[in-house]
Amino acid sequence: MGNKVVHSVDIPAGSTPVTTDRVTVGSKMGVANLAGGSAGASVTTAVVMAGLPASYSVAITPDQDAVAYVTTKTQNGFNVVLNPRLAANTLAAGAFDVTVTA
Repeated sequence: MGNKVVHSVDIPAGSTPVTTDRVTVGSKMGVANLAGGSAGASVTTAVVMAGLPASYSVAITPDQDAVAYVTTKTQNGFNVVLNPRLAANTLAAGAFDVTVTA
């Protein structure tokens, strides 16, 4: 059985869509990050995704006990900063998953 194509998108009341004629969705799985240099040290990883709209949202899922946030968003990508959740912990070399929506 083939894939079913869906041609509509519901926009919840109160949301602010970037565009009304399309939805942008992108993902990268298993983006590698370096290990932290010491306890509590953050690690920054550049993520390249060319052709992003001027405004978009990013969701990050790290594979370790870390807090993730995004900086320096451009139409060609962004930086992901990982911080160990506990200041006494050191980040391991690992990976995180990225989902972009607009």
